[in-house]
Amino acid sequence: MRADVQAGLGGPGGAVEADESPRNAAVREVHEELGLVVEPGRLVAVDYVPPIEGRTEGLIFVYDSGRLTDEQAAAIQLADGELRSWAWCTVDRVHERMRPMVARRIEAALGAVIDGGVVELENGHPVGAKLVE
Repeated sequence: MRADVQAGLGGPGGAVEADESPRNAAVREVHEELGLVVEPGRLVAVDYVPPIEGRTEGLIFVYDSGRLTDEQAAAIQLADGELRSWAWCTVDRVHERMRPMVARRIEAALGAVIDGGVVELENGHPVGAKLVE
């Protein structure tokens, strides 16, 4: 099973490397993709992603890294070949721009930030939630 991380809700993400914790991978990915050094906050979501053609199953760990300051946002430098662009988005806009599974994960993680909990997800759906698609 592959472990992925997503740091800062909807932010950079990637696979955990050998002998690397999910938290350390989040630090590395934010630095590689945005040129920022950000300490991950608390874990807000874990999402089991089942295998599909061309992709192995995985666990996604999502950390609340807080809000970027204006200075941090201005200092973002996208790494070549990693991201094409970045933008601040509302939850509605996230659902327009992201794959449905990722949008569900972001929305659930934001809910966990607000209520102070940790959400367990499967394919972006809260565990035990009735699936309506």
